[in-house]
Amino acid sequence: MRSCILINGLSEHSLPVTDRGFAYGHGLFETLAVNLSLPVAWQAHLDRLRDGAKRLAIPLPVDIQQLLEQDLTQLLRLQQNAPERQVLKITITRGCGGRGYAVDEAVPINRIVQLTPFPEYQDQPSQMGITVTQCHTRLALSPQLAGIKHLNRLEQVLARAEWNDTRIREGVVLDSEGFLVEGTMSNLFWSQGGVLYTPQLDRCGIKGIIRQRVISIAKQSGIAVCEGLYTPDGLADADEVFVCNSIIAIWPVTGFITDHSRYPEWSIGPITRMLQARLLAEGIY
Repeated sequence: MRSCILINGLSEHSLPVTDRGFAYGHGLFETLAVNLSLPVAWQAHLDRLRDGAKRLAIPLPVDIQQLLEQDLTQLLRLQQNAPERQVLKITITRGCGGRGYAVDEAVPINRIVQLTPFPEYQDQPSQMGITVTQCHTRLALSPQLAGIKHLNRLEQVLARAEWNDTRIREGVVLDSEGFLVEGTMSNLFWSQGGVLYTPQLDRCGIKGIIRQRVISIAKQSGIAVCEGLYTPDGLADADEVFVCNSIIAIWPVTGFITDHSRYPEWSIGPITRMLQARLLAEGIY
């Protein structure tokens, strides 16, 4: 199945070079799973999109939810024998403008909605676990942009370019002060002594939708959750480690390789499996 794209509700495949998302990264995106034609965790993604738009001074239409749902419906109608699972990517830019950073308030936003095939993972990482590496690329501290999925992703691109070993499925990224933040495409969790830990993301990083759901499920299940500033050394004493996002849900981490050392291999433990089972029951897998 080839990807299907709508731009502002029309079947287009290009934007003007004056688009501010292209010129300045002035925009946002959301990536989510579609199961049986229904977007997963739809309201949570819309809430984050609205929050990000407010913080980037992007005036979303009051009926943005209706517009996006109409786009998805139209894309689904364009398909024949649509698969049960697909990936929906929504990109919002501040629209097209002239040279310079100033924004013409009269310029409308651009809305790009795309459906692509759901990735197939033949090695079953959700069941078998993955090996990760530690990236040299550091994330700059930027509280004003922390948490949201803005279009400026060069740090993640550079971090992901650091390895081509197919045995390594993800890279752990630190901030400029050496504290753990996340994976290049995922959020990071680990447990120790029955407590679940995850980096705080008020200085940089993305507050993932699945991350928020994992925290909620853990607390509902009586598991203490700690968010803070942690160094990579703390992972050496972890009982379980996993990464998560809206497409992979949860991938257990069983190995962690750095330039100087190899951490102990972790087993896939009961907390990870419980969280996977809860997400599966909610239709996220």
